[in-house]
Amino acid sequence: MQESIRKADILIEAVPYLQAFRGKVVVAKYGGSALDNPAAMRGILQDLIFLSVVGIRAVLVHGGGPMITRKLSAAGKASAFIDGMRVTDAETIGVVSRELQEVNGRLVAQIASLGGHAEGFVPSRGVVVAGPHPRAKELGHVGVVRTVRTAPIRRVLLRHAIPVVSPVGRGNGRLYNINADDVASDVAARLGAEKLVLLTNVRGILRQPGEVGSLLSTLSIREARQLMDRGVIQEGMIPKVKACVEALRRGVKKTHIIDAAIPHAMLLEIFTKQGIGTEIVH
Repeated sequence: MQESIRKADILIEAVPYLQAFRGKVVVAKYGGSALDNPAAMRGILQDLIFLSVVGIRAVLVHGGGPMITRKLSAAGKASAFIDGMRVTDAETIGVVSRELQEVNGRLVAQIASLGGHAEGFVPSRGVVVAGPHPRAKELGHVGVVRTVRTAPIRRVLLRHAIPVVSPVGRGNGRLYNINADDVASDVAARLGAEKLVLLTNVRGILRQPGEVGSLLSTLSIREARQLMDRGVIQEGMIPKVKACVEALRRGVKKTHIIDAAIPHAMLLEIFTKQGIGTEIVH
């Protein structure tokens, strides 16, 4: 009986948040090494299904870098990176597109197996329109988002289903490999999202690398930029923070960087006062 009462209390605690976010869009980006954690992936997908069921419009943008690296390695092709961006030649973009299409299909299927409804958006759908990266001479088929055709995504959301978006874009008859954080940021901005949540394999932004106790729970755009300038935010966290700042600049209300491995990380971040990761706000 006490356990049942405790569960009921948790539901009552969530009511103000449900009222505040019902009908609003929440964009989550999930990828990288976090995709290799089946338990974490199941928990995140369950969270997205919950959001969708209670009337919050959840969108998932995924990555798949480790899968791509393994596939290339199995084919005898080494992976090369410049400033964290994968050098993508004509052969590699084919591998990237096929592997991310498989990831997309698996995520859609797993959402269905957990009782949810989802629809995948891969390059053939033409939703993510891309162009070449400014450093295309070095990077090859790496791109930037030119626009996102949101009408198909909105139609899926109106059916209370979860759009699952691949970060491979198409433009001028070519495929482009795009950083998934940037795709999620652009999708969130164009949908007028309430929140952008980047799920990763660390707790958030730490003042001291490796020390969870130094977690910075809230940052302003100005503070985030200062921490990047001082080298506190570095390496793989830099593109995530830049994606958050860009989303905020374009009208997204709040952005979050959280650890996907924490059970029900998204629900804890959205429906509790203290949260579990780092939020970057205006």
